[in-house]
Amino acid sequence: MRGSRPYRMQTRAQASEATGQRILAMAQQLFGELLYDQVSLQAVAESAGVTVQTVLRRFTSKEQLFAAVTQWTSQQIRLTREQAPVGEGTGAVRNLIDTYERWGDQVLHRLPQEQRTPAIREATEAGRRYHQAWVERVFGPFLVDGPTCVRQQQLAQLVAVTDLYMWKVLRRDLRRSREETERAIRDLVHRITGSGGEQPRSCSGDSASA
Repeated sequence: MRGSRPYRMQTRAQASEATGQRILAMAQQLFGELLYDQVSLQAVAESAGVTVQTVLRRFTSKEQLFAAVTQWTSQQIRLTREQAPVGEGTGAVRNLIDTYERWGDQVLHRLPQEQRTPAIREATEAGRRYHQAWVERVFGPFLVDGPTCVRQQQLAQLVAVTDLYMWKVLRRDLRRSREETERAIRDLVHRITGSGGEQPRSCSGDSASA
């Protein structure tokens, strides 16, 4: 009988972990379909097949549940993004499109809500910081080895053309295929990095005196 106790404890732990993952999955789905204010703990509990008390025991509050969903989603996105090859534009853009195809619509759903929901604003601002750091790391070998203003402008252009909204315009608004979208963004990246033409080597306009 003594030997069965560790087994029962392990079984309970596994069941508890599965319950937590189920709650997260259902919460992620609801937060991805409804406005933040429209998602209730009751709805999450019913979708996950548990009680509200179970949700509260694990996540304390709706705010903490959303934070857990955001953290889990960010981890999944970054796991994919971190696989992008450094200094290889075609592979990096393909990696980016893979991420947007999987998570893009869910992130776009949150963006209009960030001005009225601090928890969402915190998540989206963190996402923007990560994207800029990712662009600088992945496309760093292509950045101009020259005046700081030129390098900064080039980095800003790369951040803009690889932004989620560029994917949205091409993929959702203009209804381009995944392949067409990837090709369009890859072409823009090549133009900016000089792999498709001449790189800028000097500042112009106001930036020359910055």
